[in-house]
Amino acid sequence: MRKVTAVVIASASVVFSYSSAWAADVTTIDGMHPPGESMTGSIAQNPQSHMFDGIKLSEQQRQQMRDLMQQTQHERPPVNVKDLETLHNLVIAEKFNETAVKAQAEKLAQEQVARQVEMARIRNQMYHLLTPQQQAVLQQKHEQRMSELRRLTNLQQVQPLHEASSADSNQ
Repeated sequence: MRKVTAVVIASASVVFSYSSAWAADVTTIDGMHPPGESMTGSIAQNPQSHMFDGIKLSEQQRQQMRDLMQQTQHERPPVNVKDLETLHNLVIAEKFNETAVKAQAEKLAQEQVARQVEMARIRNQMYHLLTPQQQAVLQQKHEQRMSELRRLTNLQQVQPLHEASSADSNQ
């Protein structure tokens, strides 16, 4: 039961964080730096938007990206607060109803998937606004992030093994 509750709460927090990330994408793209400055400090601040970190955009590219984000903002449905409230009420209910929680969590997950697909579509359009040189920089940055992520993942996997062997040697 604790695992189901943890999953439900985690999925709800993902919905909130992704929704705020989406909103941050929309608002920060309007506050882009003047021509010639890098993207550091604008949409790159949002962890969901690392894609454009370190890319210098022309004014035309900036405007096209702003237009895409504004169009997306108007087209996407808002996060359904009522669904989140329903999930919360299920979590705090006197008697735990696993079936109802699972159904609500799946509904929230489907909405989350739809938002992620839509954002991926917009990022794809943004990517194709870039020059081949800008795309190459993005590819290099992506490879650096993936390398760092792999390194961190390996550290996380090795650390529990090290702790387990240390515990065994202490006995």
